[in-house]
Amino acid sequence: QVQLVESGGGSVQAGGSLTLSCVGTGVIDGKFCIGWFRQVGGKEREGVAQIGTYRNTRYADSVKGRFTISRVNVNNTVLLQMNNLKPDDTATYYCAARIIPPPFSAGAAKNGDYCKPVPGTYAYWGQGTNVTVSS
Repeated sequence: QVQLVESGGGSVQAGGSLTLSCVGTGVIDGKFCIGWFRQVGGKEREGVAQIGTYRNTRYADSVKGRFTISRVNVNNTVLLQMNNLKPDDTATYYCAARIIPPPFSAGAAKNGDYCKPVPGTYAYWGQGTNVTVSS
């Protein structure tokens, strides 16, 4: 069973920075994607950034150039560095994992075909961490 735990949320002023951390425990066999998503109230969960097996990344247009997702192998940790935060970034941020079903295609993985910002394709989710950005 895979478990994900997020941390690092908080309150900052616009222009500030935060780094979110997602630590994964349990057994992850094969290839996988890790994604960060965010949600405001009852709105649909939005994909923010994803990282795949070959560390290829994908970002929402709204965060490109400001957010960076990275994977640190120690403790199976994925970070989301958020710079130049804006009030519109205020949300609950979730870490999610998708186990890529076989057969695995290296070409598809490198193209980012597996790690798309579609919440329904991610089976494992953390409890969320709140980010508040004030103007």
